[in-house]
Amino acid sequence: MESSETAGERALTKLQIQLDLIAEAFGESFGRKFFDDGTLDYLYVRGVILVRDAYVAEVARLLEEDDEPEERGQEFVPAVGLLPGVSLFSVGGRDVPRLLDKIDARLGEGVASPDHILSITPVFPCPATEPEGVVDGALPDPGPCPGSGSGTFIYVADTGLLDGAAAHHSWLAGVTGTKDPLDVQGGVTRIPEYAGHGTFIAGVARCMAPAARVVVTRDFDKAGAISEHMLVQRLREALRLAPDVINLSAGGTTRKDLPLLGMEAFWEIYRHSKGLVLVASAGNNSSRRPFWPAAFPQVVGVGALAANGRARAYFSDHGPWVDVYAPGEDLVNAYATGTYQYREPPHIGSHHHFDGMARWSGTSFSAPLVAGLIAARITRTGENGRQAASSLLAQARAQHVPGVGPVLWPCDTGDCGDRLACCCGSRHGAAGHCRC
Repeated sequence: MESSETAGERALTKLQIQLDLIAEAFGESFGRKFFDDGTLDYLYVRGVILVRDAYVAEVARLLEEDDEPEERGQEFVPAVGLLPGVSLFSVGGRDVPRLLDKIDARLGEGVASPDHILSITPVFPCPATEPEGVVDGALPDPGPCPGSGSGTFIYVADTGLLDGAAAHHSWLAGVTGTKDPLDVQGGVTRIPEYAGHGTFIAGVARCMAPAARVVVTRDFDKAGAISEHMLVQRLREALRLAPDVINLSAGGTTRKDLPLLGMEAFWEIYRHSKGLVLVASAGNNSSRRPFWPAAFPQVVGVGALAANGRARAYFSDHGPWVDVYAPGEDLVNAYATGTYQYREPPHIGSHHHFDGMARWSGTSFSAPLVAGLIAARITRTGENGRQAASSLLAQARAQHVPGVGPVLWPCDTGDCGDRLACCCGSRHGAAGHCRC
């Protein structure tokens, strides 16, 4: 264990349960940094750092000069360039947080950063709740909207798509993606942690834009997590598919709250994809601390409304960097069929059999609601993704909730003025997602 991590040794908590799952998936490359009070600061990949290309030679010289005795002779080798302007460097067994402190002192902050680990279960790190059961025959809530989204393309970077989901749920018909595997042994299906996350998100987006093309990729395949450098590579590949909207229900906090260096390089490519907009969840830490990439100005950062529609959800991150809030508590949509074992309070240790639907909470699910609204508005107005997002954010500010901020409601693509979408003819369940 690195010296900078010892402050985080604690008895198992909800946080530690999640960290242990991610650690098991990443193995020896998993790093975690804690504050002095034992709370988690950020997650990162051991053995590598990200460095701005203009400072590569200076960083290499600094390491040669300032290595601790036990670190001398270790290799410091740049990998193939990550993105224009940023490289991924191998630093051997060096203590990454301590190494970055040295670089900051000599060359300034922002020259180098960890290769952060980003997760669908951000720093807390989990969706606000584990999936919960619903009554037999439950329908999506919010349900399908009248707007179509025809001719639009939503790319969902997540955990993949469950086998059969598109065939078993009418609102997912035509949705495609990389397989999100379940654990089937002896005819018994066990639902692993994080499974179904991408399918649920696709369902929420599709209910807002029923005719949109939706593709769900399996990028977050290590306990719902991925390294920063791998994510930007996957997003770069996504740009070649020319989506209108990318939904990213994942992220993380960063060292010194600085912007993700890999994503900063990604923007140089992203800005040339005319009309594309990235929508990201704001995180479930109930904090004002910036959550990346949602906190970037180029991104539509989405927080969660409480089920009553009149307050911010208790778990939602908040602050001036959050662009809009949308329903994110007690949503109902497509999930896996099988048995899930709860790992966290209040159901820890118990089992529940799911039959293809679940109730779930988190900003993970607020983001695709907004992504779907953007797609639906593109069809209705002819705007591109960025234009539609800008128009919807103006609408959200006009119907802000005091004490919360700008809000968007299910099916509201800007036709309702300051009235809620449910007053314009959309139909939803009674969970508070519409209030006239």
